[in-house]
Amino acid sequence: MHPGCHIEQVYLCREFIDFRKAIQGLSVLVEQELGLNPFGSALYVFINRHRNKIKVLYWHRNGFCLWQKRLEKEKFAWPGERESSTQEISLQELEWLLEGFDLWQNKPHKTLHYASVS
Repeated sequence: MHPGCHIEQVYLCREFIDFRKAIQGLSVLVEQELGLNPFGSALYVFINRHRNKIKVLYWHRNGFCLWQKRLEKEKFAWPGERESSTQEISLQELEWLLEGFDLWQNKPHKTLHYASVS
């Protein structure tokens, strides 16, 4: 992302989108279909039907920024169908997603909560 840009949330749009959409189309989608604020301090992440391209839209000070990553081989992992049209992830999880990790198949160890050691 842009240096100095403060990001608080990362939203994955669960549904595949038409990658002919650019800034105008994606910002309208964020506002009207997802019900989110495209001018907020969040990244909005979209994927194409083949899951080999990702677009990220965000607002920085006085305009929208849009960047895209295209995989030459393989596919991005993506969340399955659920009630919600978006899934919130952390910036670290976005980095892992862009590096090829499947956040939904590889689960971390369970957190254990104990009251005493004996």
